[in-house]
Amino acid sequence: QVQLVESGGGLVQPGGSLRLSCAASRNIFSIPAMGWYRQAPGKQRELVASITSRGITTYADSVKGRFTISRDITDNTLNLQMNSLKPEDTAVYYCAADLPGTPRYWGQGSQVTVSS
Repeated sequence: QVQLVESGGGLVQPGGSLRLSCAASRNIFSIPAMGWYRQAPGKQRELVASITSRGITTYADSVKGRFTISRDITDNTLNLQMNSLKPEDTAVYYCAADLPGTPRYWGQGSQVTVSS
């Protein structure tokens, strides 16, 4: 079992940057896979980026080269650095964790709005 608490997000102009953080209740490096998902109004939730316990990362084509997923051992967080933000990045962003034999765990969601 794991609890996930997100922070960050907010309103930013196009071309700006934001950083999302997700604090986990257990050693983040012990979790086999974690990721960031997003859901825009009227759309399905989609995977933005993921990272395995071994540090292997994957990204949606739409964010490659702009977003970076990482883990921070000092404060046991999963982070998403988002640069060169576009209006189409506007969504609620969710942190997620996959543990063997359990349903996916989700954070509470953070609103990211990209608008001038």
